[in-house]
Amino acid sequence: MGNVLGALLTAFVSGMAMAVQGSLNSVLGKVTGLWEATLIVHGVGLVVAGVLTVPLGNGSIAKVAGAPWYTWLGGAIGVVIIYAVAKSIPKVGVAPATTAIIVGQVGTACLIDHFGIFGLERLPFQWSHAVGVLLLAVGAWFLLKH
Repeated sequence: MGNVLGALLTAFVSGMAMAVQGSLNSVLGKVTGLWEATLIVHGVGLVVAGVLTVPLGNGSIAKVAGAPWYTWLGGAIGVVIIYAVAKSIPKVGVAPATTAIIVGQVGTACLIDHFGIFGLERLPFQWSHAVGVLLLAVGAWFLLKH
């Protein structure tokens, strides 16, 4: 149970960081332009990840050639994420945008789990999952109500 709680706490902190990052990216996008902000964010991320890989890395970048081709799409998807978050937050606000992001994440995650996409363990769909996604979507709607 401790490992599960630790993983959930880590995910919670990640969610907090995403809300802050989306807000910062939105402000940066207003100053520099959305594509320029996306480039800056990824450039800074590259530098930080490069610096942290030296003391903390425990794998091998040389093994990347053995990774399935579709795993390389993560970087391109990251560009879409940064751009879309920075574009949506000024229009609807941080809370509704973040909730919509979570609805999209959880809905897609349910599909990935159910079909075991990308070689991940298959976790069959439960109707409680649909209810959870629906409740998240209702929550997003309530957050949009002023």
